[in-house]
Amino acid sequence: MSWKLAASFPRIYSWWGSLAFRLTAGYALAGLLMVLLSTVILYFVLVTELDRSTDLFLADKLNVISTMLREHPSDLDDLREEVELESAARKYEHFYIRLLDERNVPLMSTPGMAEQLDFQQLPERRQPPARRGVPMKGRSGQSFRVTSSAVTVGSPPSRTVTIQVAVDISQKRELLARYRYWFWVILAGCLAIFPLVGYQIARQGIRPVEEIATTARHISSTNLHERIRPQGYAVELASLASTFNQMLDRLEESFERISRFSADIAHDLRTPVNNIRGEAEVALARARTLEEYREVIGSCLEETVRLSDLISDLLFLARAENPLPHLHRASVDVGELLGSVREYYEASAAEGGVSLTTTVGPGPIIAELDRTLMQRAVGNLVANAVAHTPPGGSVMLGAEAGDDTVRIAVTDTGVGIPAEALPRVFDRFYRVDASRSHASGGTGLGLAIVQSIMVLHGGKADIASQLGQGTQVNLHLPVPAKMTKM
Repeated sequence: MSWKLAASFPRIYSWWGSLAFRLTAGYALAGLLMVLLSTVILYFVLVTELDRSTDLFLADKLNVISTMLREHPSDLDDLREEVELESAARKYEHFYIRLLDERNVPLMSTPGMAEQLDFQQLPERRQPPARRGVPMKGRSGQSFRVTSSAVTVGSPPSRTVTIQVAVDISQKRELLARYRYWFWVILAGCLAIFPLVGYQIARQGIRPVEEIATTARHISSTNLHERIRPQGYAVELASLASTFNQMLDRLEESFERISRFSADIAHDLRTPVNNIRGEAEVALARARTLEEYREVIGSCLEETVRLSDLISDLLFLARAENPLPHLHRASVDVGELLGSVREYYEASAAEGGVSLTTTVGPGPIIAELDRTLMQRAVGNLVANAVAHTPPGGSVMLGAEAGDDTVRIAVTDTGVGIPAEALPRVFDRFYRVDASRSHASGGTGLGLAIVQSIMVLHGGKADIASQLGQGTQVNLHLPVPAKMTKM
């Protein structure tokens, strides 16, 4: 039995520290405090109003008796009826009146007053009459509220008489006692009910959070399609669910890209390795001449160069993702940079019957950038343009400066790119025509490297193309440019 109890402690402790318990405790305490505060305030308001109504009754009796003594001092029958008979006709709220002369000798009193009240506790004469009565206990334990006043008799006044009035407030005290009893009953009921109600409210409140947590627990690298349905949630939780779904969309897209990237790496690495292995196995199958061995070694060398270029590109992309890249910025003449790239590719372009031209300006453009990386980016664009431009076509390199940007454009009159392929051309290993890219030795990393270089410079690359008309790639560099008029 003890081990079962010990085993339950972690669950109990976990529930005590849970959000549901804290919300339940908060709701219950808030409800109890509100009920307690409300009932206490109502109790004191009730006590005040009961005392006020009693004081008004006492004041009214004093006013009636004082008026009779002042205006009709000889009408003893009416006075005796008011003092001795009216209280006897009451069933619940009894009151008692006593009249004293100047020497405190009783002149008239309500029957039974001596048995109910201790005259020594009655207040002395007051002039003017008190605004509020005084509580006191009767001989039998009843609760009374009493007051007194000294009034003049006749007009003009001939003597002074003290009026003492006491009213039995036992019924009102019983009313307050019943109120207090039901107050404790209600408070005990609230103490039992509020935690249950608070727990239900808390469960309803944290249900969306639990659903989000359940969805998150079901998500793995192979199960990223789970989504949270925010319908019916509060505005704040619906916003949280939408943000979580957007995060899952990005994660799913990233995992799909990584999966494609891994498959493409495996394919592009396997092709040259298989070619090298096939060439070597064929060469070793039988004796060869020296020339045949030389041809096999040359073919293997071409594949190793292709493999080395692929690995170099992958290493560059990996390093470009480093959050702290080190750019070697320097003042570079953009026109001179484009000219050097044009000269490098001019021979291969001429071999393919493609013309290369450069347009810069107006005037020279000097910008702060990494010359080596920018040469590589522009070179990749020119190599792609030359490879996909038929004989007789042209490739144009241009640059222009704005107020705070430099735009470099590479435009060709080649075959163009389908519109549905444009959003993905900067993805790694993406090829519009895979067979043609492999035949030309392309790896599908050229435009991805261009985009990475632009990101390192704080810029961006965009592309526009039409099938059969050509393609233009723009490199936007958000760097201040220094222009010199010619």
